[in-house]
Amino acid sequence: MTLTRSLAGITLAAGVLALAPLATATSAQAAAAKSWGPYYAAGSKAKVSGSLTAAAKNDRSLPAPYVKVAGSVTSLNRKASTCGWALLRVSYFDAAGEPRLASRDYRTCSYGAKKTFAFTFKNVAVVELKVCSEAKATKPSLTCQYAGSWKTLYVYYK
Repeated sequence: MTLTRSLAGITLAAGVLALAPLATATSAQAAAAKSWGPYYAAGSKAKVSGSLTAAAKNDRSLPAPYVKVAGSVTSLNRKASTCGWALLRVSYFDAAGEPRLASRDYRTCSYGAKKTFAFTFKNVAVVELKVCSEAKATKPSLTCQYAGSWKTLYVYYK
């Protein structure tokens, strides 16, 4: 009976060791979350922060299968006529493998109030962010969109 228990223990240990590489491969496929921010507009009149989750991949030269971005923008200007903007630009590849560019913008015009946002894209190459504080409007101004530099939140080849 002792011999039977010993053989059963050895068999169980061998089975656990055989499955260990499989468990490691599964955990490598899990998504990696990364916090970003806070980033401020010029004069510290708006603040944006959040997190980015990129799907793990085996080949560093391929875009991420998906990227989830979540965050919030806060206006730090006491004037109700001035808003805080978060502009996000996403470069991705469509089903045919052609590069595409998409943008999302979020605003809040109430002092101290957070506007939350979240979105997901597939086959992502780059995610960039810009923070602005400017007069209330339905869209961000051209100055907000094109003056200054964008902050890179994710690049697929890193």
